[in-house]
Amino acid sequence: MKIVIIGAVAGGATAAARLRRLDEKAEIVVLERGAFVSFANCGLPYYIGGVIPKREHLLLQTPKGFHDRYRVEVRVENQVEKIERDRKVVVVRDLKTNTVYEESYDKLILSPGAEPKMRYQEAERIFSLRDVPDTLAIKGFIDTKKPQSAIVVGGGYIGLEMVENLLKQNIQVSLIGSAPQLLNGMLDREMASFLHNYLRSKGVKIYLGERVEEIIDGEKVTVVTKKNRLQADMVISAIGVAPENQLAKDAGLALGVKGHILTNEYMQTNDDDIYAIGDACQVKYYQYPELETALPLAGVANKQARLVADHIMGINHPFNGVQGTSVLGFMEMVCAATGFSEKMLKNNNIPYKKVYVFPANHAGYYPNSKPLNFKLLFSPEGVILGAQIVGFEGTDKRIDIISTAIRAKMTVEDLCQLELCYAPAFGNAKDAVNIAGFVAQNYLDGLVDFFYPEDIENLRQTDGIFLDVTTKKEFEKRHLQGAVHIPIDQLRARMQELDKSKPIYINCAVGLRGYVASRILSQEGFKCRNLAGGLALYQNILLDQQNS
Repeated sequence: MKIVIIGAVAGGATAAARLRRLDEKAEIVVLERGAFVSFANCGLPYYIGGVIPKREHLLLQTPKGFHDRYRVEVRVENQVEKIERDRKVVVVRDLKTNTVYEESYDKLILSPGAEPKMRYQEAERIFSLRDVPDTLAIKGFIDTKKPQSAIVVGGGYIGLEMVENLLKQNIQVSLIGSAPQLLNGMLDREMASFLHNYLRSKGVKIYLGERVEEIIDGEKVTVVTKKNRLQADMVISAIGVAPENQLAKDAGLALGVKGHILTNEYMQTNDDDIYAIGDACQVKYYQYPELETALPLAGVANKQARLVADHIMGINHPFNGVQGTSVLGFMEMVCAATGFSEKMLKNNNIPYKKVYVFPANHAGYYPNSKPLNFKLLFSPEGVILGAQIVGFEGTDKRIDIISTAIRAKMTVEDLCQLELCYAPAFGNAKDAVNIAGFVAQNYLDGLVDFFYPEDIENLRQTDGIFLDVTTKKEFEKRHLQGAVHIPIDQLRARMQELDKSKPIYINCAVGLRGYVASRILSQEGFKCRNLAGGLALYQNILLDQQNS
């Protein structure tokens, strides 16, 4: 059998290696239009920032190394120009010699990746970041020209990683995003506010909801939006990506509405002898297979590659969908998510409930304990739908646990009983995941009801009473306008000061004391709701809005 693979980065290289491990006799040819094979795409910004010190560390494999280990022929700078399905050949241009030749196949794997949705006209001070040559050009400019300021266009993963690594080079950075928030595909707006405020605290200027209309090169680069005209020593474009689908389109392979290649559960296209993997493919959600998306993440591409190699060799393991589990670090802060966001649930009319908790990442008495700003989404029946955490050390661990729980179709009750590692340096006896489960279970059991930051203005129009149960010192520092103040420890003795005929909207700092207060009052006949996330969430949202 002869297998030809188009693309030699994450998916293509993984498929080739797996194929060889399954069959020593198969002929495997990998065609890569670029000059590098199996490079660390996700590590590119960190080479620019000096975190990865040597260029060689980005190159996970070479054509010679691949051949020596796997007896796979990898041809770099060989661009496939056409797929002739009827003859089962691909037409290839050798970019080094500009000669054209044909390569036959029994099975063909497409792993072309994705390309920037828009590439601005590159010049001396204007760059895009997609591959190793782009990275070397940016690094070379920084090393030789010593820029003092930069503008990054794009508020996704690569954009934020570029901001971080430019800061490490002592470059002042402005960030422009077309969406109303950063990490729009990962986080809900209120969770992104923690990241927005953190970036501003590090000196980053953020411009959200602004599309770049023009970039003008000169002694300084000028970036023009509808609202602003910004200048800097360099500009890096790190906007979203679109599938590399031209080969598939020309070959008559089925595409989705946004141009992604359609496949079945074994990653076969509408041609049984052609498979597609990675960023160019349309995929289904694990929890709701009737919903489809695209997820340009290396982990997904690698899993698909393995399954395709298995299927070609007669081992049938279907790809059963994605959850969107992802993580991004910015300086010390970590943002991570899995499953559905609230935006996605609303857009798809999926019923849901939500809770917020702010537990510490490890025991509070152990040095450097920090909060995990944790949002949990679940169905009215308690099935876990998604989670987001914006925190610090330990964030990724908790999201990985929730991701596994989603894969196992667990409920919030299961979270309450998970037995997780505990030592003061690593967690708490009641882990953050357990606490999220406790709060969600209390909600479903009717032991507490919530109102949310987005409800506050409407509730002000009712005859309800806002009750603050924080300490006097906390109340003097911050409180909701018009709130009645009764510290939690005085509530039992002073509850007669409250009108039992009116709804009580309770708040504290993060929600815990509010829950205790709601239990005290509800058992005395009061109708209570607790502010989810407390003043910590509400005032963080306000701070973000004030600075936007």
